[in-house]
Amino acid sequence: MDTATAILIIGFAALAAAFCLLFIGLVYAEAMNSEIPPGITNPGKLHALHCFIVGIAVLGRVFERLGLCSQVSFTRWCTGSLMALKRLPAPGLRIKDMTFSGVPVRVYEPTTASDQKRRGMMYFHGGGWVLGTIDLYDDICRHIAKETDTTVVSVGYRLAPEHRFPAHLDDCEAATLHFLSVAKDEFGVDPGRVVLGGDSAGGNLTAALSQRLARKQAGHLPSPLALVLIYPALQMADFNLPSYQQNHAVPLLFRARTVFYFLQYLNGDMSVSQDVLAGRHIPAELKQHYKKWLDPAILPPEFRERCDQRPKQVATDHDGEVYHIIKDGLQPEFSPLLAEDDVLRLTPPTFILTCEYDVLRDDGFLFQKRLKDLGVDVTWHHLPDGFHGAFNFFSKRRMYFPTGERAMEQVVSYIKGL
Repeated sequence: MDTATAILIIGFAALAAAFCLLFIGLVYAEAMNSEIPPGITNPGKLHALHCFIVGIAVLGRVFERLGLCSQVSFTRWCTGSLMALKRLPAPGLRIKDMTFSGVPVRVYEPTTASDQKRRGMMYFHGGGWVLGTIDLYDDICRHIAKETDTTVVSVGYRLAPEHRFPAHLDDCEAATLHFLSVAKDEFGVDPGRVVLGGDSAGGNLTAALSQRLARKQAGHLPSPLALVLIYPALQMADFNLPSYQQNHAVPLLFRARTVFYFLQYLNGDMSVSQDVLAGRHIPAELKQHYKKWLDPAILPPEFRERCDQRPKQVATDHDGEVYHIIKDGLQPEFSPLLAEDDVLRLTPPTFILTCEYDVLRDDGFLFQKRLKDLGVDVTWHHLPDGFHGAFNFFSKRRMYFPTGERAMEQVVSYIKGL
């Protein structure tokens, strides 16, 4: 090996080492911004999972700066390639990839004999309206279908930033209406026994779709049998509720990241994110109107006692320009918790799961409180050691958390009882 070649190799090695050190430093700095409360079971495992996710985000950011690909595209590729298992045989299930009214879906049909038309379920995955796929939720849908003897339809709705509100909701509606119209003849499912469900952003779509269907009052198709909302994102009017303060840096969903996802879904205008976090996007008259639904005093005392004692940077005034940019995000199809009483009264029986260490905890509680006050049959289950995303880690074959298993048990038990 000549001297020039040796110098070149040493130079590349030094550059690679420098890049690795920079990458590790960035991941470490980002990960150290997180706060994992002592009440979470397996905190070390959650910290490792968070570091893995942060690593993907940091690397995606580097590639985006280099012009190689967008951070979102890289994150999707990683989660699809590294986190989704290869499809394995599923004893007791018949699994088919199909298209319902132009929307990709995966149908999970139990193969066991049944003396009556089966129950059905439309499942809308989470991922902040930006991430998530049918493949990533394959384990969840297989488990629900098999354990509850339910035909589950997993919906691959369009994602932001390529598509904005209401594209996601439109896809969920189109797939649901198609399934209801063919459920009996093509799948042996009773169209009057179809559940709508989803987690996080999927919980938002579930609640919004239920309200849209109720407003349309399409008499030729039956209403949903029930709703299953797993730590749903339900409003973008107030990001300073106690759960947002307490869990602002708890993985896997930070307070600031929640605003990012809402804005990506809405219109992609990130210039107003700090104003939205501070509450400058809501006029005084609307704040007063929403207070009857979003007042922290409504929450249980134990939800308020853990509040962060640091001063809150909550604006007392509002910015009219910011309100103009985000006002569509306050309509009920975007923020279902803000719907009027006459629409919410039409909500079918609803299961709501919340987690203590989740910025969205209070959304779920306040929604179930509104529904109960209006006479809707509500089942609320709270996980005192749960965190946002725990439901995805119910399986002992992967990154397993006991709280995720308990979440799945509650969902399965509720569906089986319908």
